[in-house]
Amino acid sequence: MAKRVRMWALSTCGWCKKTKRFLDDQGIEYECVDVDLLEPDAKQAAREELTKYNPKRSYPTVVVGEDEVVRGYDLARLKELLEL
Repeated sequence: MAKRVRMWALSTCGWCKKTKRFLDDQGIEYECVDVDLLEPDAKQAAREELTKYNPKRSYPTVVVGEDEVVRGYDLARLKELLEL
């Protein structure tokens, strides 16, 4: 069974775009929240959830499974967690 992959990103972030491209190229299904495109209430909720995994709220932040966190553009760590 594939691991759940969630990502918090900014629509204008180059590293976020590269991370999305990598996941897409690998055929990984993932949920992505572009925080900067949300309405104020939803944006606040997304930031609060992100803070649980990454207190510095840097982007991109990817969570693999329930609690494996990748902060920033770290392909080596993503490959390891996704067993690629």
